[in-house]
Amino acid sequence: MDDLKMRVVSRRALTEHICEFTLRPVEDVTLPTFEPGAHVTIETPSGAMRRYSLINDGAAPTEYRIAIKREAESRGGSASMHDDAPDGTVLRVEAPENSFPLEEAKEYLLIAGGIGVTPIYAMAQHLKREDKPFNVVYCTRTRADTAFIDDMEAAFGDKLLVHHDDGDPDQAYDFWDHFEEPRDMRVYCCGPQPLIDEIKAVSGHWPEGRVNFEDFKPVDVVREDDTAFEVTLKKTGTTVTVPEDRSILEALRDAGVTTTSSCESGTCGTCKTRLISGDPDHRDMVLRDDEQEDHIMICVSRAKEGGLVLDL
Repeated sequence: MDDLKMRVVSRRALTEHICEFTLRPVEDVTLPTFEPGAHVTIETPSGAMRRYSLINDGAAPTEYRIAIKREAESRGGSASMHDDAPDGTVLRVEAPENSFPLEEAKEYLLIAGGIGVTPIYAMAQHLKREDKPFNVVYCTRTRADTAFIDDMEAAFGDKLLVHHDDGDPDQAYDFWDHFEEPRDMRVYCCGPQPLIDEIKAVSGHWPEGRVNFEDFKPVDVVREDDTAFEVTLKKTGTTVTVPEDRSILEALRDAGVTTTSSCESGTCGTCKTRLISGDPDHRDMVLRDDEQEDHIMICVSRAKEGGLVLDL
């Protein structure tokens, strides 16, 4: 299906930094259905492509609902949505995809950390509709930082356990009781890396496939020790400087160069570009070893030393 033109029809502040967006199609079209755990890729007002988990029921949707946290070091995605997408804004939205599917099981444990609650909330709502046994553990800093807290407490009652650590690692939730003995259930976890690392550590003795993760920040696009470098576009002879805090794709976009992209996180392969020369620093999760010599994913990868020449 072609990309959709969708309009922001409402916004709801969930916390100081998290906003829920409801999107409906501009034209009279039937929206693609989706399963719990699915996401959509949205072209934000800044031009950046970003993936956001869908919250609502996907069986026969008339709208898509997402929740976006304004990241402190946003490079154009979340800040753009918060600042430049008021009611009435029309956005380009790709059809839903699902890399975090909810599989059949006897029972479920759903674990969320921070804004990672979005796919977990969708899964919990689905399991409640299906009358399946489940429990949710939702970890945040404080109640004020906890998106959907009132909705989830009302919907899930004693199936929901909410834990606040006040930003103190010593007050982190102890998951060991949930994982000490492997059980015939599936676990789904989405949240920041420390939470994912903790669940992987305490579930290492569980059978493969029982514990599932979605890391919503799979690649560090910009790192502290990154430096600026130049990219030359072979077809036009144009040279663009890539600053230390921007990706190649973002620098090209800033310079007015049209490129094709989707995930902008090194996982989908849409921005695959032929590399003519240079010493690349590959950071993607897509290229095979035999492709790395003459291709690069410009959404995340950089130059190790010197510049790069691209077939653009």
